[in-house]
Amino acid sequence: MPTSMPKPSPKPSSRTSRRKPLIYGAGVVVAAALFGYVSYRATAPDSPGARSSSSAVAGVTADPDEGVYAELAKLARRDAGDKLAMGRADAPVVLIEYADFKCGYCGKFARDTEPALVKKYVDNGTLRIEWRNFPIFGAESEAAARASWAAGQQGRFWEFHRAAYADGAKEKGFGKDRLKALARQAGVPDLGRFVRDTDGSAAAAAVSKDQEQGYGIGATSTPSFLINGRPIAGAQPAETFTRAIEQAADRAENLGSAGQEDAKKSTGPESTTSPEESSPAENSRAENSPEASSPEVGSAAPEGSAR
Repeated sequence: MPTSMPKPSPKPSSRTSRRKPLIYGAGVVVAAALFGYVSYRATAPDSPGARSSSSAVAGVTADPDEGVYAELAKLARRDAGDKLAMGRADAPVVLIEYADFKCGYCGKFARDTEPALVKKYVDNGTLRIEWRNFPIFGAESEAAARASWAAGQQGRFWEFHRAAYADGAKEKGFGKDRLKALARQAGVPDLGRFVRDTDGSAAAAAVSKDQEQGYGIGATSTPSFLINGRPIAGAQPAETFTRAIEQAADRAENLGSAGQEDAKKSTGPESTTSPEESSPAENSRAENSPEASSPEVGSAAPEGSAR
């Protein structure tokens, strides 16, 4: 749990209340109910005994499989062209964050926790972070979400993200002039295009898509996270994220190793014939193959999106 609690999320607007949860698979019904409960416990006001019980719900257990939902893991887009993501598209662990730029605890995570996760896990290829705009605090939240998407279209999402979550930034509001100032601070090259994109239908559709996904999985507060299908709600201590990421990485490695073993079994025992024991015809084919006559070419690193 955070050392101080975020405010409970406001009640959904009439437009929000008509939305129906999205069903990604049978298990998501259960997962959504759990995520909603975790979100509530993570943002509920303190009461006697609440802190210990909340920590048990929102924390990460020693069992790497407990609280992990395969259907939720599939929500990772892994699109190398995603301008609102950082890290390799094929990273073994994907952290999806549902957040609001007017959320103080989202800012706390952005300033205090995320940079260390980037340095430790994104930079070495273990982790990918995918952002989902989840505006729940009214018109300015919606405007800031659309503006962040617009900044991303010019390759400056994370710079905008950093400027919007700087200490004291949200207290200045997210009116049109303020959003344009943040874009300028973020180094967005074409401010005219930024303004048009912010007000355009594509931005509104992209934000709505992210928002619907968040509601569909039962997120009721910000920030909310999925780490390879494990829901985590609230600005939890850094250790919670570190443990979840490392467990997810270990789990992904073990699953990969199991797949390799299965592949070996399906192909049968490896041949014990040495190159010297090969027939002359086989040696001739090998010597004249394109691979034998061309220099060795290293494989290209997987493409990832820019931070």
